[in-house]
Amino acid sequence: MSFTLILGNKAYSSWSLRPWIALKQAGIPFEEKVIPIYMDGSEEAIRRYSPAGKVPILKDGDLTVWDSLAILEYVAEKHPKLWPADPKARAVARSISAEMHSGFVPLRKLCTMNLRRHYPGFELNDEVRDNIQRIDTIFAETRAQYGKNGPFLFGEWTAADAMYAPVVTRFKTYDVKLSAPSQAYCETVLATPGMKEWYAAAEAEPWTLPQYEY
Repeated sequence: MSFTLILGNKAYSSWSLRPWIALKQAGIPFEEKVIPIYMDGSEEAIRRYSPAGKVPILKDGDLTVWDSLAILEYVAEKHPKLWPADPKARAVARSISAEMHSGFVPLRKLCTMNLRRHYPGFELNDEVRDNIQRIDTIFAETRAQYGKNGPFLFGEWTAADAMYAPVVTRFKTYDVKLSAPSQAYCETVLATPGMKEWYAAAEAEPWTLPQYEY
């Protein structure tokens, strides 16, 4: 039986993008169901799949796994290629993934994910600039140390790339300027077949959330 992913709106749901793009780019088969978030009946619809009431959710037979990082870890137990093979690289990949999972709150709050908008000249505060600088450093240093054998953070596509995919979309939406190595990495992620498919689906969605539109 293949996996089923329950997702939020593709235009807005950064957490949903992470497991979706991870599985898609790794060639792991799955089915998907999109439930629009922050609308009448959304919470009730989501709770039919998970008592946590949040997306994304992974169904594997009678098992329910929720939270983006937990889903990636569960899938990686069956498909180890989701993490780097080298133990040191794998430890770093998990570290930067956990940092993304729990950090960068100012960036998340000010620059909400919206794949259908572009805001050149968007005014950033100092906390957000600090977040961006840290991510820029993560991209550049990880690529330099571990990414020499391919175009992604650790050369081949891993769960770490999936964890940072939503912030790559934010940098595009808000016209964020990065160092040359980091900008090249972002362009590589945006050019992947999986990301192109996700963007196309986001453009086709009928739902609009006013709180995500400026």
